[in-house]
Amino acid sequence: MWWTRLRALIVKEFLAVLRDPKGRAILIGPPILQLLIFSYAATLEVRNVDVMILNRDAGHWSEELIERIEASPTFRSVEFTADPARMRAAIDRQEVIAAVVIGADFSRAIEAGAPADLQLILDGRRSNAAQIVSGYLSQITAALAAETPAGKRAAARTVSTVARNWFNPNLTYQWFMVPNLIASIALLIGLIVTALSIARERELGTFDQLMVSPLRVHEILVGKLVPPMMIGLFHITVYILAAVFLFGLPLRGSLLLLYGSSLFYLASVVGIGLFISALSMTQQQAILGAFLFMVPAMLLSGFATPIENMPGWLQPVTLVNPLRYFLVVVKGVFLKDISLAEVIAQTVPLLLIAIATLSAAAWLFRRRLE
Repeated sequence: MWWTRLRALIVKEFLAVLRDPKGRAILIGPPILQLLIFSYAATLEVRNVDVMILNRDAGHWSEELIERIEASPTFRSVEFTADPARMRAAIDRQEVIAAVVIGADFSRAIEAGAPADLQLILDGRRSNAAQIVSGYLSQITAALAAETPAGKRAAARTVSTVARNWFNPNLTYQWFMVPNLIASIALLIGLIVTALSIARERELGTFDQLMVSPLRVHEILVGKLVPPMMIGLFHITVYILAAVFLFGLPLRGSLLLLYGSSLFYLASVVGIGLFISALSMTQQQAILGAFLFMVPAMLLSGFATPIENMPGWLQPVTLVNPLRYFLVVVKGVFLKDISLAEVIAQTVPLLLIAIATLSAAAWLFRRRLE
């Protein structure tokens, strides 16, 4: 008997989400487009850089440096000026992100192995990009210095450092970005679908009918829990296929572990969504509540910046963020064949978050019943 009631509620929830053609389009189209667009647009690489050069030296090595900068695929355009005021204006108007000032004795100094006069002026308003551009220019300059006669003599007395990148040998940014997007877009869809669930019933006047139906509180929770989780699993499956066959990511770990952890991740996300929906009286409030949680969850998950870089007082806040734990699992399964013990260590907090949020939502339901 209980299964008949529960199945009827699950079918009703699916019909409420999927019967509207616009709703179906929103659930299927935008998440796929987001994965495709963000995978190419949300890059940490710096390309198509515009720089300006003020060259006060007429020697061979300054010309060689300019040629190497122009030949680098990182730089889109290289402008030249002899006026420091023009250089200042170009940076001020963000026409260029960096300016290179080559001193008058640059060639002579670098030929002799003495400190050379080379200044980089960067646009600090774009601090991250400016630091990366500074690194690019420094690498070009260091490679040039190593090829001078003095640099070749000094090379025999220096220690050579060779970097080797594990798990992502070519530092392909999509190998980093796509697993993050799999977890983040699943959070977005699961949270919004669930947050609108109860709020939609309140606006349509069916919530009170649901409360006086033979369904028990736990059956209502399960009926509200299953459809968003199945939709989330569908999206995760599509994202995994796109990651492997479209973006060429390796899948070094176990799909079974990934799907097992994703069930607890989606349960925790749906629990948060149900809690928000139970607090909201309208769908507008539910959407605002979902975004109120989602934006900090993205920033505090380690998606873009490591959690270790955050202030000490802020790091404990990330412990209640389900996205933080699932990101570790997704990247681990794709890139490093994460172990079962590590998956369990990241999944247990997801289970605790799900229990806490679903219990809070059940308590709100009982209050409504009373």
